[in-house]
Amino acid sequence: MIYLDHAATTPLDKAVLEKMTPYLTEIYGNPSSQHTFGQRAANAVQSARDKIAEIMGVPSGALYFTSGGTESGNTALKGVCAANRDKGRHIVLSAIEHPALLSSAEDMKKFGYEITLVKPNGNGAVSASDVAAAIRSDTVFVGVMAANNETGVIQPVKDIYGVCKERGVFYYCDCVQTAGVLDFAQFPADGIGFAAHKFYGPKGFGGLYMRGNCKFERLLSGGSQEKGLRGGTTYVAGAVGCAYALERAVACSEENNKMVAELRDKFIGDVLAQIDGVHLNGDKLNRLPSNANLSFDGCDGEQIAFGLDLKGIAVSTGSACSSGAVTASHVLTAMGLSQERVKSAVRFTFGKYNTQEEVETTVRVLKEVVDRIRG
Repeated sequence: MIYLDHAATTPLDKAVLEKMTPYLTEIYGNPSSQHTFGQRAANAVQSARDKIAEIMGVPSGALYFTSGGTESGNTALKGVCAANRDKGRHIVLSAIEHPALLSSAEDMKKFGYEITLVKPNGNGAVSASDVAAAIRSDTVFVGVMAANNETGVIQPVKDIYGVCKERGVFYYCDCVQTAGVLDFAQFPADGIGFAAHKFYGPKGFGGLYMRGNCKFERLLSGGSQEKGLRGGTTYVAGAVGCAYALERAVACSEENNKMVAELRDKFIGDVLAQIDGVHLNGDKLNRLPSNANLSFDGCDGEQIAFGLDLKGIAVSTGSACSSGAVTASHVLTAMGLSQERVKSAVRFTFGKYNTQEEVETTVRVLKEVVDRIRG
């Protein structure tokens, strides 16, 4: 098998699994319990929180653990709107946000909220000036992701944050695709969400940073975990694994990014040279090192993905959280691409375990699949 869908999830690093194992087998106490078993677990959770906060450059007390990027985005949007409903009921999002945030905003319509979606340019980037134009006096939440999950295009977060700060509006940045790849300092925001399984950590665990003076209400009621803002027994092994995975990813990011980008660039170059009628979607340079989103004239993206899967090569046609959807990619559509190009798009995302031989095999098989579909 050749796995080229790292934007959807990454394999769990074996070293991370080893780090997690004692907290699944030996140190199994509930971290909310007062006895020794519980306190050993609690200490591990606190150490993990401190390590992640240190890497992010934020106060440890402002970092909340969640089940992943979707819960983080839901908590930020719905929590901020609920706490600031008297100030206004208007939400601004980029039209290329992850379905988690777009769906959260849709949920708020039943409570009288209005939504403005800011479209990107043809290269997939959202401009800060367009975000500024969309902000109103009753805007309480702005959300623009760090890098898009379908195209890999990196957004001008510093400029957008500057606009929001100037207007006194809460700004949330989905860093699910950039955590462990790019420095958190590149993406200043009032709220930041991330998921461990995107940087070779465990699935079902993530985090939400909320600036200290930001008002937000909890999404999950229950116990007093996470300062009473997120009920539920803390996933101790997940916290330990997330912290260690992020630490490893950041320490090796420069080396890994260089290697992954070289594989990605070789793949794009070989595909463009060997297959006619191929188009790269999104900015050629301002994108994550792993991402290659390509459209193939005369083809259906789902057919290409299925054909590759039959040959043992895993790719995708968009967000993993939108699998099964029959609608065209909302990201590529918002970029203004033709429906033919949107429908024929396939996302290839590379990771640290991929090899040059896998790239060469994929290009060869891809050409066979495309030729068969066109024929």
